Order: sequence, then structure tokens, then C-alpha cells
Amino acid sequence: MSEPRIKAGIWVQMALRLGGAAGRPGVVIRRGDADAGEVVVLLRGRMGIVALTQTRDAEGRPAWLRATGPEPVDEVRADEYTARQVNFDPDLWVIEFEAPDYLPPFEAKLL
Repeated sequence: MSEPRIKAGIWVQMALRLGGAAGRPGVVIRRGDADAGEVVVLLRGRMGIVALTQTRDAEGRPAWLRATGPEPVDEVRADEYTARQVNFDPDLWVIEFEAPDYLPPFEAKLL
């Protein structure tokens, strides 16, 4: 039996509110499918951007993968990554947060 899934539009609204409450403002860069879209989260800090994508850990629990690698990348590389993901999944959401420590403002297991 699969676990219940929150609609993407509702999850994005929640993440943006948590970011605002934590002093980490966020914006929607690309609006995806409100019901079933996946989400890419961009974390912007002084050294560049880290892109997080949704995945599952070894036990099948939701997690986030540092899709652009462990170190921040420049804006061009982050844009190239998100463009490839949108080509693969046109329902994709892309949201961005100010994150000086490169941690998301929501609870997340990072891989």
C-alpha cells in the first residue's frame, strides 16, 4: 500500500510559508502541475546554488538528493539542470529559497 501523497501545489505553498516564517524567503520560479508535479528546490547562498530533487532513501522514505552535487554551482549550471528536468517532466515545479547555509526551510532528509 502506498502512502498518501500531498498535492504539489499545496506542498509548495507550505514550503514557501515555512521559508517566510524562518526568514528564508522563497519564490516560485516555475509553476508545475498543481496536483501531480514533482518539485525541484533551489537553495541560493553566497557561494552559488544547490538544487534538491525529490527521491526515496534505501528504506523507501521520502528524501531530497543534492542533484547538482555536494558543492554549490553557479547560476548557469543550476539553470541548465532545471531546464533538463523540465524537458523530462513538463509538470515540474521549481522553487527557490534564500539559504545561506544551503539547508531547506522545511524538514528534509538530505542525501
